[in-house]
Amino acid sequence: MLFAFITLLMSTALKTAALIARLSQMSEPTPPPAGPRKAFPMPKVSVLVPLLREEEIAGKLIQRLTRLTYPKSLLEVVLVLEESDTITRATIARTPLPNWISVIEVPDANNLTTKPRALNYALDFCRGSIIGVWDAEDAPEPDQIEKVVTRFQDAPENVACLQGVLDYYNSRTNWLSRCFAIEYATWWRIVLPGVAHLGLVIPLGGTTLFFRRKILEELCGWDAHNVTEDADLGIRLARKGYVTELISTVTHEEANCRAWPWVKQRSRWLKGFLITWMVHMRSPRALLRDLGFLRFMGVQTLLLATFAQFACAPLLWSFWITLAGFEHPVSVTLGAPVTAFMIWIFIGSEIINLLVSMIAVSRREHRHLMGYVLTTPFYYPMAALSAYKAIKEMVVEPFYWDKTQHGVTTCTG
Repeated sequence: MLFAFITLLMSTALKTAALIARLSQMSEPTPPPAGPRKAFPMPKVSVLVPLLREEEIAGKLIQRLTRLTYPKSLLEVVLVLEESDTITRATIARTPLPNWISVIEVPDANNLTTKPRALNYALDFCRGSIIGVWDAEDAPEPDQIEKVVTRFQDAPENVACLQGVLDYYNSRTNWLSRCFAIEYATWWRIVLPGVAHLGLVIPLGGTTLFFRRKILEELCGWDAHNVTEDADLGIRLARKGYVTELISTVTHEEANCRAWPWVKQRSRWLKGFLITWMVHMRSPRALLRDLGFLRFMGVQTLLLATFAQFACAPLLWSFWITLAGFEHPVSVTLGAPVTAFMIWIFIGSEIINLLVSMIAVSRREHRHLMGYVLTTPFYYPMAALSAYKAIKEMVVEPFYWDKTQHGVTTCTG
């Protein structure tokens, strides 16, 4: 219970600090528009799109990518397929591809079928000086590449990665997709920008990532065995002194709107967080030296405390029995005053969570989700189940990639 409470304090403190930082950032006056930009040679951009057993989404993906406005002579989209994936290969074979979209097949190897392994293999075939990553169900903004190229041109050389904002195009499908959209809006619109404003390490998302190629190759690409290769790469960039920036371009995805697939997807994310934490904590002193104390504690909160909060959630939820007049068992060992303090902190953290989510969905495009924020406490018990599935897989199959099926909803973005 003490461990659950300590990680609750860590998570609540980070979320509160991120909220304050984000609100202060939003209250700053908008800078005047820049004058005419000096022309610069536009670089070749390669974007990797890993696909696995995608029968429904492949055709829609091609349609979305044709909306991109970046000069096609300077754009290279690489569809990355597994050699054994006959489903996607057959789908792509009957889909007409423009000449700026190519296909790379990744050879089978030792039963390891992970997204980072496929990305590493395909990287050698790319010709761009900027390397991007999209997922199969993504619908990027048409001018996304232009924004990325312009920011890399203006940014200091130590800015190695640009992370775009993720959102969902099927948030109205059902209650689960609405809650998922609320969670994403909270993370991408409030928490992550606040974390970046505080100067902490940004755990990358798995898509809408763009890297300077020379830096990505310097870090030897992605960890092929990590099922959240994005979070791991974000920490490795920070340890080498590189900077990740958030950029104001949105990619819409498909929210997982079915219960068991949601649990499987979340268990993969949580297992990856735990693996990433264990890898970088093999030498805590070196991690502390590389990041400094505040960013070191940020990593503990974003990885360990996040996992612990889901795994230990039933312990914290037991505090609700006191509202029914029952005495909490922990008061026998810790005493009534300490227990009362823990209960009030727990209730305060729940209020903060709801407040942050309401602020996150207050924008016009998310306002239809406002009424569902109060139902999110009933949404997170599934994440506790995901944490236990992650623990089990951590022991018996740590490198297993639980595939998320796309193309479930009729909404195509």
